[in-house]
Amino acid sequence: MQVALDDYVWAAGIATELVNTTAEVWRGDDRLPDLAALVAFTEPHGDRPGADGGAPGALAELARRGGPADLRAVHALRTTVRDLIDHPGRDHLVAGATRLTSSAQGATLIPDPAHEGRIRWAVPLRDGATIADALSLICGMGVLGVVHTLGERRFRPCTAPTCRGAFIDTTRPGSRRYCMPGLCGNRVNVANHRARRAATHDRPTSPRDRPVGPE
Repeated sequence: MQVALDDYVWAAGIATELVNTTAEVWRGDDRLPDLAALVAFTEPHGDRPGADGGAPGALAELARRGGPADLRAVHALRTTVRDLIDHPGRDHLVAGATRLTSSAQGATLIPDPAHEGRIRWAVPLRDGATIADALSLICGMGVLGVVHTLGERRFRPCTAPTCRGAFIDTTRPGSRRYCMPGLCGNRVNVANHRARRAATHDRPTSPRDRPVGPE
C-alpha cells in the first residue's frame, strides 16, 4: 500500500472521518466498537488508484487481518489525530504528523492514474504493516499536506452548537463549518427554522395586526 504525496485531500478526509467515530461525538455510541466496524470503515477507502498502488481493497484487507490489539491501536490513533486538530499550532502539527508517518518506507515514484505517462511521488508502507500503521500513515500525510498547502487554520472544531466533532477543511474557499455537513448542517438548519417559527408564533399582536371589522 502507498500514499501519494499530493493525495492530501483524500488522506485528510479519512483523518476527519476517523476522529468523528468516537463516542464523544456520537453521544455515547462508539462507531468503531469492534473489528467488523473497522473493516466497514475502511472499505469505502481501499480502492483509490493513487493511494494504494492500484491494489483494490488494500486498506480493508489490512483491517480484516487485524486483531484486538490493532483495534486498540486505531482507537489510540484517533485520539492522537484529534489532539492535532484541537491544537493546530504549526510546529505541533508538523511534529505530530511526522511521528504518524514513521511506518513509511521512504519515498518512491508511481504512475499517475489520472495522467497517462506521468509519475508522482508516493510513500509506501513498510513490510508487515498493520491497519493501524496504514491509517497512521494516511492521517499523517493528510495533516502534513494540508499544513503545507493550505495552512494550519484549516484544523477546526465543528460549529454546530451540540456537536463535539472536529475536521480538517480542504475546501477551496476554506469556508467549511461542520464536521459532517450533511448531518450537522441539517440539524442547525432545522433548529434555526424551528426557532424562527417559534419567535413568529410567540410575537405579541400589535394593534395594526388585529383584524379590522365587526367583532
